[in-house]
Amino acid sequence: MFSRNHTSAAHTVRRGGGGETVSHKTIYCVTILIAVVAAFTAFLVVLCMRRRRSRVRHSARLIPVVNSSTRTESSVDRGGGKGFAAAEEGRSGGTERSRSRSSEWCSSAASGVSEAEMAEMGWGRWYGRKELEAATEGFSRGSVIGEGGYGVVYRGVLGDNLVVAVKNLLNNRGQAEKEFKVEVEAIGKVRHRNLVGLIGYCAEGFQRMLVYEYIDNGNLDQWLHRKVGPVSPLTWEIRMKIAIGTAKGIAYLHEGLEPKVVHRDVKSSNILLDKQWNPKVSDFGLAKLLGPGSSFVTTRVMGTFGYVAPEYASTGMLNERSDVYSFGVLMMEIISGRTPVDYARPIGEVNLVEWFKGMVANRQSEGVVDPLIETQPSIRALKRVLLVCLRCTDLDSLKRPKIGQVVHMLEGDEFPYRSPQIQKVHFYMGQQAISVEHAKDSHVDLISLN
Repeated sequence: MFSRNHTSAAHTVRRGGGGETVSHKTIYCVTILIAVVAAFTAFLVVLCMRRRRSRVRHSARLIPVVNSSTRTESSVDRGGGKGFAAAEEGRSGGTERSRSRSSEWCSSAASGVSEAEMAEMGWGRWYGRKELEAATEGFSRGSVIGEGGYGVVYRGVLGDNLVVAVKNLLNNRGQAEKEFKVEVEAIGKVRHRNLVGLIGYCAEGFQRMLVYEYIDNGNLDQWLHRKVGPVSPLTWEIRMKIAIGTAKGIAYLHEGLEPKVVHRDVKSSNILLDKQWNPKVSDFGLAKLLGPGSSFVTTRVMGTFGYVAPEYASTGMLNERSDVYSFGVLMMEIISGRTPVDYARPIGEVNLVEWFKGMVANRQSEGVVDPLIETQPSIRALKRVLLVCLRCTDLDSLKRPKIGQVVHMLEGDEFPYRSPQIQKVHFYMGQQAISVEHAKDSHVDLISLN
């Protein structure tokens, strides 16, 4: 009797006073069900976390795939008071079309591309943030070699003892992402002796960094404008070497690539120099891509005050001749040793272009040459480069030579003068007119002073 009662109690559980009973089997099933649900939930949580990590890891190895049919109209504002922005973004070529991204970003894992294959494609190597942090001694101030509105550039030494320059882009309202995409797209696969080489990049979370070859002799701005004593180490021959190399680098961007690249920020501080004074054009954060069907692109005016072409500043219409104007200003800077705008100088000499053209118009050409050059150039050599400056900074953009023609003009040992067709061209500066006779050849404009 005791045994039967005990067994019955073991198989039933009473609830309250209502006489309801719950069998042991029911409790066992409910327990099993709860355990299964809990295990399934935990599995889903782990799976989601793995997928999230995978997406972050893949997004750090983004490959820009250039879409030639569409281009981004993005502009990067420069800090430090050197850049400026005006006008609104418009339409390219005057035709209405929808804006779209210039790059389609896909992960290397999704496309089945390994890091080695990425390097072979020319996009460079992906670096982790910790690797670049170690290379730059924790992004220390002692490793800083340059900084501005775009971010900070550090000198770094990688694990294989390769010395590099690491540009850590500032993420001001998405600026880092914009400049990162523009630079990788513009020069990711470009290899030219007068263009700074992109070795790799880092993209982790919101962090965007670019890894360049390290150029060990500073930039042209430093050598032109810092105190160097009574004699400048930049002789006339060295200055012409820098000018020709810079022109060749820009010519490759304009004429050697498809779509062509408009640099949009040609200036002395963006011309890096090695120990042999070979120039390398750098900083493509403001670059624009110009497709074969477009003669210009309309965008926000960006650049550095003093170098920006007047038609671009007033209309926002940009093409490769805007770079030619900036190069003309750079040439004047190289010849004279003066900055494009210097408010410390007397009125009439503040603006380099106006002062330079005025000196030539008044037949005081020798007065534009930097007095720190120990051996002054010959009259013929000076005349050649002065005319290049005048042509490049012509207010009529259509009369400016192409940068490839500028290279031919600067490289010629003997500048050709004779031609059956002579035309007189006037360069206006206020009320003054500078008269120049020029003749056209099938390859290059032949110019001579009146």
